[in-house]
Amino acid sequence: MLSIPFNKPHLTGKEAHYMYQAVYNGKLSGNGEFTKRCQHFFEERYGFKKCLLTTSGTDALEMCAMLCDLKPGDEVIVPSYTFVSTALAFLREGAKVVFADSMKRNPNLDAETLEALITPRTKVIVPVHYAGVACDMDAIMSIAEKHNLLVVEDAAQAIDSYWKPLPTSPQGEEKKPLGTIGHLAAFSFHETKNITAGGEGGLLIVNDERFVRRAEIIWEKGTNRAEFFRGEVNKYGWVDMGSSFLPAEINAAFLWAQLENLDEIQAKRKQLWNRYYELLKPLADKGYFTLPDIPDYATNNAHMFYLILPDLEKRTALIKYLKDNGVLAVFHYLSLHSSAYYADKHDGRMLPECDRYADTLVRLPMYYDLETDQVNEICRLILRHYEH
Repeated sequence: MLSIPFNKPHLTGKEAHYMYQAVYNGKLSGNGEFTKRCQHFFEERYGFKKCLLTTSGTDALEMCAMLCDLKPGDEVIVPSYTFVSTALAFLREGAKVVFADSMKRNPNLDAETLEALITPRTKVIVPVHYAGVACDMDAIMSIAEKHNLLVVEDAAQAIDSYWKPLPTSPQGEEKKPLGTIGHLAAFSFHETKNITAGGEGGLLIVNDERFVRRAEIIWEKGTNRAEFFRGEVNKYGWVDMGSSFLPAEINAAFLWAQLENLDEIQAKRKQLWNRYYELLKPLADKGYFTLPDIPDYATNNAHMFYLILPDLEKRTALIKYLKDNGVLAVFHYLSLHSSAYYADKHDGRMLPECDRYADTLVRLPMYYDLETDQVNEICRLILRHYEH
């Protein structure tokens, strides 16, 4: 019988070597050689203005929220179909979260409904690039500019994914890495992501010069210690709010081994994603489910392969059938606006697309060490399920 987990973290073979090296460098607390290597890699490869490694994607989002300098009563627009960290980061700063619905074609925030949610209290829009697929950033940035709002990209799932210009875009516009478009962005290196920093990890991206210095101070527990270590000040002290967002050097060492193999990891994941799509398209054409949607303005980083089933009952049946045959497929988020914690704080608006995805979306196994033969077998099981 098959035994295929939903996720399995990939090891390149160099992680332990670099972690050993970090230990014997005598610098364990972070912001050492491997931290700097990783941050430089992201800045050089993707053109991020300022990168700061964090202990998690949640911490990166919390830093974004602190940098937005929110006041009680300020409003932040967040999609309801997302992980709790997206909303929680801003709630912790005293903001009111206003939940937005998803698009019909995919779980990303529906930019067409965005402007109706903006009030004089709105300060921030937080698009989440679900499954690593770009939101409609042209529309979102245009609305943000019109209303003088900050944009924080939740790019937790979107490493090595891009927004692409459409034929109607201004002449000469080039594709942009996700995380470079908003004023701030956050990535995750949790073990379920394409690359990991040893189980947990994240990255804060600062694209707006206004936030660069303060981001580093918040990162260093509210002190200007980083400036001291660079010789820019002769002593350091407590100058602002902050917290312990800086990860240990061994996490950066683990991440460095993954970054050295990023292209290989991405190539294999895309191969598996394309195989799923090829084998399952005949069933999708018959209307049994809907395959992932990649808009013309987005690229695919193969973070996730999901199906949209017609209803909750059919999704439950498919997940059970796969589990009974040794394959772990799982659903994803429950709508945050109807969660136990926030339901009585929500303004009562119906968000039908978020609720639809909460009931019908199922994720299939997707990880580097998954073999093509295993994908073939998973798809064979799904075919058998519908033949029955």
